[in-house]
Amino acid sequence: MSTDMSYLDLLLHASLVVQLVILVLLFASILSWTVIFDRSRVLGQARRGAEAFERRFWSGGDLSNLYRDLAQDAKGSQGLAAIFRAGFKEYARLRKQEPDQSAVLQGTERSMRVVLSREMDRLETHLAFLATVGSTSPYIGLFGTVWGIIHAFQALGSVEQATLALVAPGISEALFATAIGLFAAIPAVVAYNRYANQVERLNNRYEEFIEEFSSLLQRQGRGERTDS
Repeated sequence: MSTDMSYLDLLLHASLVVQLVILVLLFASILSWTVIFDRSRVLGQARRGAEAFERRFWSGGDLSNLYRDLAQDAKGSQGLAAIFRAGFKEYARLRKQEPDQSAVLQGTERSMRVVLSREMDRLETHLAFLATVGSTSPYIGLFGTVWGIIHAFQALGSVEQATLALVAPGISEALFATAIGLFAAIPAVVAYNRYANQVERLNNRYEEFIEEFSSLLQRQGRGERTDS
């Protein structure tokens, strides 16, 4: 066997178990990169959507007009816009039925937190997969390496004199499994840590908006009672 083997040669000449391990890791790597690009798009849209909504919300415009505009905009069904829509709709409904302002505010906040929970589920989708790939791929690759080394040493038992040229190809194909495991794990771990941090920051941003919007509605309710 030639000592200047390509990676394809290493895969083709590996044992069946090592080949299966490498194929599983390559498949996991392809899926993880698909998730990485998808989450990058989704979280980027969520961040830009939050910034755009906050600019409109704090511009001092009428909230009723903002609600009507978001109801006609597809972007109003996600992120801060969706939280605002749920809260404003529930506040307008309860204010007509419930004379107790504190009950109105509690119902409004509950409605916004329901939407917040759905938004977090949407943003965290597939992050657990990245964590799984990042944590298990090195061990799967190590299993392939150990199996390949065992297979290589078993082959040495049938020869009278072991040489480096005879051992090197088997060891190389075994270590190739560990390399593929790290190739799959490292991007997944980096992406998971980055995206988990972004999700946490968005969650804090949404939580702060709920508190600020609730305070705004509370002040508005007090002003209406004072005027009456």
